[in-house]
Amino acid sequence: MDKPVAEKDPNITKPDSDIAPSIASRIASLVADHSRNHDRTGSNNALTEGFRAGQKIAKISVITLLAIGIAELIIGQISGSIVATADGIDSLSDAMISFIVFLGLRLANRPADRKFQFGYYKVESFAALLAAIGMVAIAMFIIYQSYESLIQPHEIRQPLLTMVILAVAGAVSLHRAFQMRKIARKYNLLSLKVDAKNSIKDGSASIIGFLSVLVATQFGFLQMDAIGGMIIAGYIFSVAYLSLRQTSLILVDSWHNPKVADMVKKMIEDRFRIDEPTITVRSVLLRPTGMTAHAEINVEIDGNKRLTDVELMSVKIQMLIRSKFSSIERVVVVPHSISQQVHNGDPTDTGATVDAKKSKN
Repeated sequence: MDKPVAEKDPNITKPDSDIAPSIASRIASLVADHSRNHDRTGSNNALTEGFRAGQKIAKISVITLLAIGIAELIIGQISGSIVATADGIDSLSDAMISFIVFLGLRLANRPADRKFQFGYYKVESFAALLAAIGMVAIAMFIIYQSYESLIQPHEIRQPLLTMVILAVAGAVSLHRAFQMRKIARKYNLLSLKVDAKNSIKDGSASIIGFLSVLVATQFGFLQMDAIGGMIIAGYIFSVAYLSLRQTSLILVDSWHNPKVADMVKKMIEDRFRIDEPTITVRSVLLRPTGMTAHAEINVEIDGNKRLTDVELMSVKIQMLIRSKFSSIERVVVVPHSISQQVHNGDPTDTGATVDAKKSKN
């Protein structure tokens, strides 16, 4: 006679060894689904594409500014115009700044290694900082030259040729600057944004130089040449200040919009309110790296959960954040236990939130 087959008790929980493969397959399935919608490889390709586009326009900027600067210096010496000379010095210095930006973008595109384990992204911000410091030095030199010309004004020779050179230089600089700004905004390249602002400043300075020479030669107000140089220097100072402020904040890990952390916290708690009612977001730490950002999410969960369940929850949180914030490249989820289990009258771990009086009882 055959022995009856014992029915399985549905209340008996499977051991972790049996559950682990199924949880792992669920994680793999989630990651695969997420990859189809938000391909990380595509994100990396976008970063690489952005760096390459930035390097190309920065290289063009170096060549263009060198040519403009040399032409303006020559006409400045021929005409004796301080504003043309100042604009030529400004263009040559801008070429140097564009070259620094080019090197920064080239280094930032390098993959992470054993020495720079989070990548070289902040090199781009550091290059922007150096460019801004260079702009301050240039502005100080132009002010000095303009002051001397203001004290001892002189007549400008070859005014028509000087105005033509300045007008052409302004038009070329502005055209290139707007191209650079378009690429900088598209790929969120901070150093290129600084260079674009600097290039717009350079084009505007050439237009100011044109008007200064026009007033000085056609209306006999010779001091306008020096005043134009001072206006250019003031414009440089304003752009340099904004660039120094922005790059410095990134280099010291200052997040530009603190409200984003509250948005991330609310988004996670709303998403897991039904499936994981015990989850609480303790803190959201955001760190800018230049083009991208890193996030650290500290969450409080039930300490009795299996490790595989915690891993699954972490993957879900990572995918949720990346789907809403494309600029956040790296997400780290740090779980903290809120278990109420007590051994020998003490909480089981540092993350426990157990009332001291209850634990003694």
